[in-house]
Order: sequence, then C-alpha cells, then structure tokens
Amino acid sequence: MTSSSPAPSHPDLLPAGPDAIPVRCVGIADWPEAEASLPPAQAAYARAIDFAPKAGRLALLPAADGRLAGALFGLGDVAAPGYDRLLPGRLPGLLPPGTYRIVVEGIDPADAALAWLLGSYRFGRYRTAAPERPRLVAPEGVDGAEIGRIAAAVSLGRDLVNTPANDLGPAEIEAAARALAERHGAAITVTSGEALARDFPLVHAVGAASPRAPRLIELAWGPEGAPAVILVGKGVAFDTGGLDIKPSAGMLLMKKDMGGAAAALAAADMVMGAGLALRLRVLIPAVENAVSGNAFRPGDVLASRAGLSVEIGNTDAEGRLILADALALADAARPDLLIDFATLTGAARVALGPDLPAFFTEDDALAGEIAEAGRSAIDPVWRMPLHIPYASLLESKVADLNNVSGGPFAGAITAALFLRRFAPETRAHVHFDLYGWNPSSKPGRPEGGEVQTARLVYALLKRRYG
Repeated sequence: MTSSSPAPSHPDLLPAGPDAIPVRCVGIADWPEAEASLPPAQAAYARAIDFAPKAGRLALLPAADGRLAGALFGLGDVAAPGYDRLLPGRLPGLLPPGTYRIVVEGIDPADAALAWLLGSYRFGRYRTAAPERPRLVAPEGVDGAEIGRIAAAVSLGRDLVNTPANDLGPAEIEAAARALAERHGAAITVTSGEALARDFPLVHAVGAASPRAPRLIELAWGPEGAPAVILVGKGVAFDTGGLDIKPSAGMLLMKKDMGGAAAALAAADMVMGAGLALRLRVLIPAVENAVSGNAFRPGDVLASRAGLSVEIGNTDAEGRLILADALALADAARPDLLIDFATLTGAARVALGPDLPAFFTEDDALAGEIAEAGRSAIDPVWRMPLHIPYASLLESKVADLNNVSGGPFAGAITAALFLRRFAPETRAHVHFDLYGWNPSSKPGRPEGGEVQTARLVYALLKRRYG
C-alpha cells in the first residue's frame, strides 16, 4: 500500500493504576443511591449543574485544586427495550485526554470496556497527526486481553473498508491476509493468472477488465481433523457496476464492496487469536469490477467452478458470481459450518436498513444460535427466508441459471438462493448480507467502515469450540 504508516486505530486497555480517573456510569434507577455515595463536594456540584443520568450525558467533577477528580456518565434507562449496550462508546469522544477507569452500575463492565475501545477507533492513515485520546484501564474482573483482541480485529477490518480503492486493490487485500496469516502461523495460498481462469472462471471473468489482477486467496489454520469451519468473504475492492455501470452517486461508497472480506478476516483474527479448537479456512475472491474492452457483458454465458452455466443478466450483480466459485470450493470440503459474508444487495438495506444485516440459512437450530450470538455480542442480525419458489425467478432460457431475477421483487432472497445453488451439500450454511458501513456515528460505531457480523461469528464459534 502507498502513503505513510497509519497511526494505531485503537488503544488497548491499560493495566490498572492508582492515577486513573474514575468515570461513574449510572442509570436512572441507580442514581439516587449513587448520588448519596458521592463525596459531599461532588454531590453538591452535581446538584448545582442539575445533573441527571440521561443517556449520554457527561459531567466532569472538579477537585478542590481544580484538577479533574472524576466524571459522571448517564446511562438512561438500562432496562428499556432496545437499550444500547454500547452507549459507553461515546466516552472517548467526550472526555479530555487522560487515563480513566470505569465504574459501572446496572450494566456489564465487559460491555462497557468493549464499547470504549470500539468508540476509540479513528481512521488516521491519511492524517499527519492524530489527536491524543483518553485511555482506559481494564475494569476489575474483566478479561482485558480478550476485549483487546476483539477490538483490534474490528479495527483491522474497519481500516480495510475505510481505505480508498487507489490504495486497496486485490493485491493489497492479499497482503492483509498474508500479514494476518503470518501473525497467527496460518498457511496461505493464492490462485491467480491461468490457474484462476481454469479453476475459478467466474472470479476470473469478473476481474478481467481491471489492470489489477483478480485472485482467490485461501488461508488455513488449525489442526486437521478438528471441526471444519470455512469463512468466505466477498472481496470486490471497487465496484463500478461493470458495463451496467452505476451512476456516480452509486459509486461513492464502493470502496466498501470488500466489506465481506474485511468481516471474514476480522472474524478469523478473533478465532485464531483465541486459539479456538477448530480447523479454519478463509476464502476470499478478490477482484475489481472495472470497465474495459475485455469486461464481461450482459447476455454473456459464463462457466463456473461448480459446472453450472450462468447467464449474465446484470454485470452489477458481480458479488454473487465470485462468491459462487468460492462456495463451490468450500462445499466440496463438506465443512461442519460454512459462513459467507457479502455486501450483496440493496434490497436487504431497503428491508432492514444499514444497521441490521440480513442472514439466510436452512438450519433452524443454527439460526437460533446466530440470533443469540448476535444479542450477546451486541452485533444484531435478522433472519430472512430462503423461499424456494422464488428460485424460479433465476431461470434462464439459455443457461442453467441467470445471475439476477430481472424483476424488482425479493432481491435479497433471490441472491441468497443463487448462492445456495453452489453449496448444495452443506446444510449448515449461513449467508450474511451486510452493509459494511456506519452512515453516521453511534456509540461504539464511528461513521465509516464497519465489520458487521464478525463479532457475532466469533461469539458463535467460541460457544461451540472455545
């Protein structure tokens, strides 16, 4: 990659020390007792400024000598439906630089510490100087190393999504995967050139128009014979739409079209860092969907690794094409669990908005595990149906299937049904259709790239194989 080395994207949790400034996080129900326990001068000051523990409100408490003695942070009604457990993620943007410790009442201190680290993230690669940020010591009884690993993995993925396409193409996605593999002692292989055209023809066709060569990246970690888990991430470094070119407004965020690959790498980082008892493979088809004389065309009929022929109804539905070849490779291994991540359809965003990724699976028990993992990891998702009758919308008059339905309805479902055609033997298959971006800043979720579902998948795998 070009440009200077970025500043660290997030701080780690610090070891506890005597000079850490206390930040008391308190909800409405706990405020009377908390107020009564404050030193008299601080309680009087809180009353003088009419402090109430409304969600997100901060009060800095002065010491007698004018230094900062502590802070109060309002959590609001922590028992309310839909309460945001990442609310303490606002603190890094509110507090002055310094070293702090969180004192929480009514919420999990591990959630608060994770929220702080996620909220501390800043994409600083192109800034000459990063502002000093407040630091947090690990709350007592919390596994600070685990929380730090999760936050570091999220930052890795966010950095990849936020990096513009001039500095992040297929080769740079490969470099990120290689660096991750080296750090964790994983094996990595890359298929490109003539071997890619022969073995992964859809990946080759989608990436052929770009001067930046397409490739299939495979990372493998863990002992043979352990439960096999395969993660597949859509790695479209930039999506012009191909010959069905997007309007300019539709291209503005297309650097994030490799958000599925970023989520897969972030989840893999967490899994390998924790040493879970499984055999992990990560497959990333990495391409740029560009426009040139050798771009694939609407109406073309392309071969696939699975042997199915695909008529191209729209070149802007390229993500499902490259995933199809990767899923065929994964399906041949008969894994215990197959998960794919993709910024795949606008239809999923219309249905669920940017904050709630859709997921599809035929396995009802697995769907329940995913929903619970999303709740525990504060990484929510929503199940959508694999409505089999809609598969007829993908029929082609000249090939085994079309890559789009050609109509305005059920776009997320038909995309998921297309992918299922290429992994027919793996029932425990989950497809995540995610946005990969925070349109505006929320606690713990700064505006910009986001690796949705990565923490969920880690929580799921940790529960199964921890």
